Amino acid sequence: MNYEVFKDDNKLIKAWTKGVSFDDNARAQVDNVAAMPFIHKHVAIMPDVHWGMGATVGSVVATKGAIIPAAVGVDIGCGMIAVQTSLKAHQLPDNLKQIRTDIEAAVPHGRSMSGGKGDRGAWDTIPPDVAAGWAQKLAPGFEIITAKRPGFVKTNNISHLGTLGTGNHFIEICLDLEDNVWVMLHSGSRGVGNRIGTEYIQEAKKDMERHFIQLPDKDLAYLVEGSTMFKDYIQAVDWAQQYASLSREIMMARTLDVLATHLPEFHTKDEAINCHHNYVSRENHFGANVLVTRKGAVRARKGDLGIIPGSMGARSFIVRGLGNPESFCSCSHGAGRVMGRKQAIREVSADKHFFDLLDVECNRSADTLDETPSAYKDIDAVMAAQSDLVEIVHTLKQVVCVKG
Repeated sequence: MNYEVFKDDNKLIKAWTKGVSFDDNARAQVDNVAAMPFIHKHVAIMPDVHWGMGATVGSVVATKGAIIPAAVGVDIGCGMIAVQTSLKAHQLPDNLKQIRTDIEAAVPHGRSMSGGKGDRGAWDTIPPDVAAGWAQKLAPGFEIITAKRPGFVKTNNISHLGTLGTGNHFIEICLDLEDNVWVMLHSGSRGVGNRIGTEYIQEAKKDMERHFIQLPDKDLAYLVEGSTMFKDYIQAVDWAQQYASLSREIMMARTLDVLATHLPEFHTKDEAINCHHNYVSRENHFGANVLVTRKGAVRARKGDLGIIPGSMGARSFIVRGLGNPESFCSCSHGAGRVMGRKQAIREVSADKHFFDLLDVECNRSADTLDETPSAYKDIDAVMAAQSDLVEIVHTLKQVVCVKG
């Protein structure tokens, strides 16, 4: 049994945290979630667990009759996509800087102007036919959610589609142990997903106040199944998940186009792996139909392929799910932070940051200090803690990293 069991009164927690940190603040959050009256069986905690708004990152929460928007978070549909190419390491140029800068030019990344019209992480101009093609795939769902929430129309969802964003979002070129070249990236639903998540968290809080419902944490406000707001939220989340998935496909295509300009002889092998790790899903566990929210966790049913990245200087893994029912068939979404962003900037020296990234072609400036490798847990310890959840199929090490 790889997991630890924490039981107190009606609270039951199963945590895959052996050999990794599970700090007191995160543990207190998990206790609060586990005490909610509509939790199904137990709360499953992944080894990358760390503090998050309302619910920890690294939580799998199965519920009956209600949903907690903060247990999904505000980067709805955030996830990973990875594809193996036909290239071998020796085919890459010795100096990878031009490939990195070309990717940075091909995929808008970062953020400025508070995400407004001057946002450098958005498309300045999109050819009308391209924009129409992107919008066509998402239009039916968007019309449904904006009929209820006209304010969502004002989000710059088209200019953010196919853009990287900030924080821990990245595009990487990696090598596996056989020197095969992979492309992997991490992104979410950008400004529109944030708006959806934030708005429904606030609406749930107002609903709690209207009904005089006391909670251990206001951010655990929930929506009751059968209510209009619940239905609207599920529709909006489903759309944001589609948006995030399509956005990853667009960025992958543009990154592969960059590779093709440098190495036109290559092609991709097999279908891309594209998986969410902040999302809602209707599933059956322990004989019951439930809502499962995974916040910083990946579905790992038996045979499912998934992606578990380390930090920008560490190894990453393509994994196959083992279908462990105790985790609600889930695994971690990454290494998980041990330092907040401000703490990392404050405590990690630029020299250490640069040293840890010596073998990676990336932006080594102080701008990426908040994402420095030592701000994250040891990915090998994280993988060891979940050896009964997934098996490793490929081990990857990045040689190029583009950060948001």
